Amino acid sequence: MFITLEGPEGSGKTSHIPHLVEFLREKGRSVFPTREPGGTSIGEQIRGVIHDLNNVEMHPRTETLLYQAARAQIVEQVIRPRLAAGEIVLSDRYADSTIAYQGYGHQQDLEQVRGLIRYATGGLVPDLTILLDLDVEVGLKRKTRQDEWNRLDAYTVDFHRRVRAGYLEMVAQEPARWVVVDAGQPWDKVQAVLKRVIENRLQ
Repeated sequence: MFITLEGPEGSGKTSHIPHLVEFLREKGRSVFPTREPGGTSIGEQIRGVIHDLNNVEMHPRTETLLYQAARAQIVEQVIRPRLAAGEIVLSDRYADSTIAYQGYGHQQDLEQVRGLIRYATGGLVPDLTILLDLDVEVGLKRKTRQDEWNRLDAYTVDFHRRVRAGYLEMVAQEPARWVVVDAGQPWDKVQAVLKRVIENRLQ
């Protein structure tokens, strides 16, 4: 099963992944955690370019294509082989991030963006996507207290509001795949909900 965690900045995706992996392994499940962009040597190099605060001249199309390059690599090198081996793949972000950020956030043509994603992924769609939903201002305040403040974090608040609205629109369009979790709750409550959602879907 392919499970992805999505959400605006500061929603806590990255902090929850290791605990979910531990939970699933204790249940006897074979699970492989990964992240986007990154997850491969090539992808991590691309991540560095995308997130570098010095790359202020990067055009939204350039940004979109770099994400697809990293995604194509991780799908073929990591995700498909792991799924074929019967493992659960748990990813911190995936293609929906591109629709939210590069599509809705940058206000690029959504069908063009989706076409690039289909090419990069070979049509691979998650079985379950969990949206950790959070007020944009709260999320950005959380992010400023963390170590990795990147070029996308530095976009305007209006950009991040469009991203969140885009996520909620995707949920409405494809409710069978998505589950929305309130990330404004205390961390342990969010973790408990995530465990329950994933366990229910696996059953």
